[in-house]
Parts: sequence; structure tokens; C-alpha cells
Amino acid sequence: MTRLLEQAVETVSTLPDDVQDELARILLQLAGVEQPSYELTPEEEADIDASLAEAERGEFATEEEVRAMWAKHGL
Repeated sequence: MTRLLEQAVETVSTLPDDVQDELARILLQLAGVEQPSYELTPEEEADIDASLAEAERGEFATEEEVRAMWAKHGL
């Protein structure tokens, strides 16, 4: 294992379990290991449906709202 991969694994190991699992799935997919399809929870499905409905109505964040969101997360 390379030093960079060791550093990444060490860093990821400090994150919450659900985040670790998601990153592990992504890494396995990139390595060509097939992963089972992700099953959405009913809450996730409802959130996606609400987002799609907002998009159909043309309800999008303004540039100012997007900048504020990025700033909130230090990006």
C-alpha cells in the first residue's frame, strides 16, 4: 500500500461510520468491484421527489444563496 493510500485510510477512519461506508463503496467501484445498488429510504425518495418538483417549477437557488452555502462549509 502506498503512503498516500495509507494516509487516506487513516483519515477516513476518523469519520462517522456511514461516511466511511460510502467512501469504501466508492473506492471499490473505482477499483472495478461491483457493488449492490443503493436502496433509497422512503425519506430519501421523498426528498428527491420534492427536489425534482422544485426543478420542474423552475425553483433554483440564486447565485447569492449558492455562495452562502459554499461559504458556510468553508469552500
